[in-house]
Amino acid sequence: MKNRQPVRRTGWARLAPMRGLREFVQVVGVKNVMRKELAVEVYGLDELRQLDGPALIVANHASHLDTAVLVSTLPAKRRRRTAVGVASGYFFDSWVRTGASALVFNAFPIGAVPIGALPIDQGDGGLTPTPGKLLAKGWTVVIFPEGTRSSDGFVRPFQLSAAELAIEGQVPVVPVGILGTYAAMPRGSYWPVPGRPRVAVRYGMPMMPGAGEAANEFDTKIADAVKQLLAEDAATWWKTQRGLAVAPEPPSASWRRIWQQSDPPAKGGKLPELQIWRR
Repeated sequence: MKNRQPVRRTGWARLAPMRGLREFVQVVGVKNVMRKELAVEVYGLDELRQLDGPALIVANHASHLDTAVLVSTLPAKRRRRTAVGVASGYFFDSWVRTGASALVFNAFPIGAVPIGALPIDQGDGGLTPTPGKLLAKGWTVVIFPEGTRSSDGFVRPFQLSAAELAIEGQVPVVPVGILGTYAAMPRGSYWPVPGRPRVAVRYGMPMMPGAGEAANEFDTKIADAVKQLLAEDAATWWKTQRGLAVAPEPPSASWRRIWQQSDPPAKGGKLPELQIWRR
């Protein structure tokens, strides 16, 4: 019989005392580190602020920085009610990483497997097939459908069905394009490169599946929306909508893909003055 990875309970991180501690860690720790080490530019937050209720946030995944960058840009009210689905291999193979991930980011284990077999620990020892219970309780859920970090910085085919989650929970999908994290903290690094590299986070318009729309068709639309947001970083929104700016096709050779995405990103400039406010 094959040894199974032990289930890591994370429901405790959503209890009131832990939520208060997480608010302190995120505001004082995570957001300040992101501000000091990166020059983060955020676009499209108005659409997210006008959205009521839970949502499924779907983003590309190129670096361990992605979760910290995305969470630190969320409006405070939504951030406090957001949980992050994380690959169960690395972050949940030890109690130390499990505890840190759950406390700081309200992370729960999510496997790079077909969505019907998606495990999520509710903290009471029971497993559910999807994160639907969190969505039903009013939580916003972040997932990276590629299943793991991109090995070359380009968007990989989705391994997890965001569409099935959205259809099952009847919640909107918010596509997000994150650009610059691959170069800012490459694989094998544990801290961003010096110089406050530029990172862009682009939130798209909320999407709902059409009546009778198949999950695979909606998944394709979600993936295209994420790629479109990445393309917008190099062009105007108008050009993107007219089809004049699209995400470049990855080069065929793996070394060229890695070389292209590893170009040093634009410097973010001097550290801005510290301002205290809530998004």
